[in-house]
Amino acid sequence: MHGFSRWLRALALALTLGGSIAACSNHEPARGPKETLDAYARAVSDGQIDAAYALLSDEAKKSIPREAFGRMIRENPDEVREIARALLRPAGPPLVTATVTAPGGQSLLMVYENGSWRVDGSAIDLYSQASPEIAIRSFIRAYDNRRYDVLMRFVPEPKREGLDGKKLKKAWEGEQKAEMDRITQALAAAMPTARFERTGDRATMAYGAGGTVELVREQGHWKIEELK
Repeated sequence: MHGFSRWLRALALALTLGGSIAACSNHEPARGPKETLDAYARAVSDGQIDAAYALLSDEAKKSIPREAFGRMIRENPDEVREIARALLRPAGPPLVTATVTAPGGQSLLMVYENGSWRVDGSAIDLYSQASPEIAIRSFIRAYDNRRYDVLMRFVPEPKREGLDGKKLKKAWEGEQKAEMDRITQALAAAMPTARFERTGDRATMAYGAGGTVELVREQGHWKIEELK
């Protein structure tokens, strides 16, 4: 099942990389997200491994070789069919997004709506928590600006009891300052090439020399559960 989980991550990558999802063979006409999703689901359900693999993004193919992809489909037929059925009945139209990164490392989320690209609301929200990546960038910005009221937004509800902005400030400008400076600097350095492992409402990112940040989504907002 460990291998099958890797396949699920590859699938998730293929379905969330915006414009990359529609990248198929040069001999095929361009497909929209819905058509690509349907074609992928049918190919997986029918055991057409080459056709399904061709619809994965380049990033997903780096994550899992074709041979491993085919083996996991063959070894997990029931799970594969159930996933394919779910993909053919999505709750709503696919959301196509793209992230534009400025030279300074700031990222801007774009959303494809009604045939046009639009700027996402995170462009005007300096401390957005709309995605794991955006949340980490917002956390770093809030720390650099010493906005402890904002930093409290990144604390999950189960860990907020007895904690407030004043206590956070006392700790992070006191005995924990050097450690927090080191961590936020390492996070900032890692962001241009950061890779997030996301499963449902949880995500992790490795950074620096063995550091890991774990995030959890609560009521649509990504928060930092562990930072080490």
